[in-house]
Amino acid sequence: MKTPESVLKKQATQAKLAEAAAAAAKEAEAKAVFDAETFKANAEKYDAEYTQTERDAIDNRRKAKAEGGFYVPAEPKLCLVVRIRGTIGVSPKAKKVMRLFRLRQLHNATFVRLNEATIRMLRLIEPYCTYGYPTKATVEKLVYKRGFGKLNKQRIPIADNSVIEQGLGKFDIRCTADLIHEIVTVGPHFKEANNFLWPFKLSSPNGGFSNKTKMLHFMEGGEAGARGEEINKLIKKMI
Repeated sequence: MKTPESVLKKQATQAKLAEAAAAAAKEAEAKAVFDAETFKANAEKYDAEYTQTERDAIDNRRKAKAEGGFYVPAEPKLCLVVRIRGTIGVSPKAKKVMRLFRLRQLHNATFVRLNEATIRMLRLIEPYCTYGYPTKATVEKLVYKRGFGKLNKQRIPIADNSVIEQGLGKFDIRCTADLIHEIVTVGPHFKEANNFLWPFKLSSPNGGFSNKTKMLHFMEGGEAGARGEEINKLIKKMI
C-alpha cells in the first residue's frame, strides 16, 4: 500500500525539526562549556586583582610608617544607601532624592557612585537613610542572596548567569563575577549594571531599630546618616 503524500510530508517536517533541535541542543551544550570556562577565568582574574589591590594598600601603609609618615588611602567611589524610615514627615525635596536613588520602600538598599553631587544629595536624606562604604564581601552577599535583575521592566531573580547575560551582555557583563567587579570597581558601565539590579529588599535588622535611636545621627549613637565601613555590620544583620 502506498504511503499518502501528506504522511510523507509530515514525516519529513518532523525529521527536519528533530534535526534542528538536536543541532541547537549540541550548540547550547558547547556554548555552556565555553561560557563556564570563560566565567571561571574571569573570576580568577578578578580575585587576583582584588588581592593585588589589598597587598598594595598594606605595602604602602608599611612604607609610610617606616618613613615616619602617614598613608592616606584613595577616597571611596562606591556607597551603599539603606532607607530606615517611612514616608511620614518626609520633605518633598528629600522624597525626590530618595526616588532618584530608587529608595521607595522601607529597608530598600541601592548602590550609589560617590561624587560631589551625590554626596550633597546624601546629606539631604540623612535623617531618613543610613549609608557607608560596602566591602566586596558585602556586595557579593547582596547580589547572591538578595539579587534581582530588571528584564522588560520585570523583577527576575538572578538564579543563573543567563539572566545577567540577557540584561547586560551588550556591555560585556555576562556573569555574576563580571557584575560584582563592575559594581565594586565602579567601572565604565556602573550605571547600566546598577540600574539592572532591582533595589535590594532587606529585612529589619535582628532586634530592630529603636524609635529613640532611629531619629539620631550615627555619630550621636543613633542609626541615621553616614556610618563609613560600619554599614557592613548592619547589612550582615539585615540580609
